[in-house]
Amino acid sequence: MPRGAKPGERRGGRTKGTPNKRTITLQEAQSKAAQVIADMLGEHAFDGDAHALLVAVYKDKRNDIELRVDAAKAAIGFEKPRLQATEHKGSIGVSHEERLGFLDGELPPEIASAVGSDSSSRH
Repeated sequence: MPRGAKPGERRGGRTKGTPNKRTITLQEAQSKAAQVIADMLGEHAFDGDAHALLVAVYKDKRNDIELRVDAAKAAIGFEKPRLQATEHKGSIGVSHEERLGFLDGELPPEIASAVGSDSSSRH
């Protein structure tokens, strides 16, 4: 009788998504620290995270425009992905040999007939 797991089968271990001891300890410490700060600040404590605070600042029209712009600059990285520069490689519809012919001053027959002149009169 074969032993071991079948291909694709998972046996034992922690189920997916279950936090480990370190993560649980960090989450408990974070919630305790947040509770201490909330107790100290009382009703003046902000319930959201840093991003929610930035959003609240830049959407509040009562704030100065400079403050709103600074908050929007800090928050934009979490709201919209940065665009990356792309470089076009290759060509569309023209083969490598045809491009080499263009460099030598020779036009392919179908293009030369469409233009109405031969490649020797271009030099």
